[in-house]
Amino acid sequence: MHSIKYKRATSREELEQIIALQVKNHTDSLPLEEKNQEGFVSVQHSIALLEKMNRACAHILVKENENVVGFALVMLTTFRKEIKMLIPMFERIDKLVFKNEKYVIMGQICIHKKYRQQGLFKGMYAYFKAELQSEYNCVFTEVSLQNKRSIEAHKAVGFQDSISYTADGITWSIIRWDWT
Repeated sequence: MHSIKYKRATSREELEQIIALQVKNHTDSLPLEEKNQEGFVSVQHSIALLEKMNRACAHILVKENENVVGFALVMLTTFRKEIKMLIPMFERIDKLVFKNEKYVIMGQICIHKKYRQQGLFKGMYAYFKAELQSEYNCVFTEVSLQNKRSIEAHKAVGFQDSISYTADGITWSIIRWDWT
């Protein structure tokens, strides 16, 4: 795997590859057993929104040659109303942050099935932190408690539970990784 590299998203083609990975790994696309074993993503973004988010703060990618094999979406707080499903998360995070704290949201993380369990998840988050910690104190994300694989992987990186809540029948855990 010597051709693996971490980088920021710079092209529409890369964003289209993110969309393709989202579709393959969306909760509606996977059988229950695979969701339980492999994890899943809950949100599908439009290309227009991904581009807008990327212009504000470029997404984190892991690529093999020209292929996006993993991504971690960077979502600034200015996008808080763009995805209806995420509004409750932002409202709760508002109550968790300190007055002068600057934070960023990891909007979604996904690795192509063929590339899992090879350290890319931790590698992407290490790159995410290296790229953004000079501007932000911490990163928040939320994970469905049904997504046990994702919860464990995030805790292994250094995320800690902040709060759990239920919305639309799904219990979410908002987790925080402090960089200070």
